[in-house]
Amino acid sequence: MIAIDGTASSFFTHLVGRIHSRLIFDRRRNVLARRLAALLPPGSRLLDVGCGDGSLGALLGSLVPGLHVEGVEVHARPDCAVPFQLFDGQHLPFPDNSFDLCLFVDVLHHSPAPVVILQDACRVSRKLVLVKDHLSESHFDYWTLRLMDWVGNAPHGVSLPYNYLSRAQWDEAFRQSSLVSRSTQTDLPLYPPPLSWLFGRGLHFISLLEKKDG
Repeated sequence: MIAIDGTASSFFTHLVGRIHSRLIFDRRRNVLARRLAALLPPGSRLLDVGCGDGSLGALLGSLVPGLHVEGVEVHARPDCAVPFQLFDGQHLPFPDNSFDLCLFVDVLHHSPAPVVILQDACRVSRKLVLVKDHLSESHFDYWTLRLMDWVGNAPHGVSLPYNYLSRAQWDEAFRQSSLVSRSTQTDLPLYPPPLSWLFGRGLHFISLLEKKDG
């Protein structure tokens, strides 16, 4: 019975992953790439923290003139589209000021200690940190984000601590990391209607942050 249940669960998770990839992944990546590219200085060196398969980083490299992209990942991805190194999820394997900026795209809510990795990103970055993540202001937001997270990440074996923060909590995390906001946007059309009515509605943000001593 356990083996059968496990097989059924694995099949369902795989099926959900394929549907998500076909209907949502490409649109989300393309929208994010356009929004993020507009914030990236040409000719800069970017570290994509939690780069996944590297497809977003590679797309950014094609959109921003002279952009050099490297990544770090907790899990090995032999098919990664950008050069990457493995890391422990908190400590970046680079000397101080190795990059012009660090990028986190839906990564920090997977960390049990987001301030720790943000602080290390400040060490590695010369000036800027760019964050795309979620806002959770209510129980409904929290459970909506849990569903989104499971659909997008469970098929890939990604750790799911469901560590979502409110706007006030994000502001405090940035303050503790000695980061100040240059700009924040929350109108991100990542999903087509009617999915956007549930999975959009201000649950996502992009913040361009600057080191206080930058």
